[in-house]
Amino acid sequence: MGLTEGIERTDEFRVEGDLLTDVDGTLPLPVLSTPGMIGMMEWAATSLVRDELPPGHATVGFEVCIKHVGGALEGALCTVTAHLREVIEERKLRFDVEVKEGERTIGVGTHERRVIPVTG
Repeated sequence: MGLTEGIERTDEFRVEGDLLTDVDGTLPLPVLSTPGMIGMMEWAATSLVRDELPPGHATVGFEVCIKHVGGALEGALCTVTAHLREVIEERKLRFDVEVKEGERTIGVGTHERRVIPVTG
């Protein structure tokens, strides 16, 4: 397996569509939802390692520890970064993840994924 600790991936995304919430109408404007932000973090981690996995393998998430520390309004351009911090026994992957809007941190935390065999 070609997974190397320290590899990193950063992608841009626009805050729109299913990533939004207005908290059931209690906010005056739609914002990036916490589940939407976490989904982008998981996507970045998955994308980072996908091409490095052995044939017939994938990853599944099993832990997220995230703080949503800032708001991002509908239409905002954000970046999501996943950094592979640790590989344990070639099957447990620990990532540092972060979402930013410009220089402002929106969310930060850790995410863990497990490498599993898949059959078609």
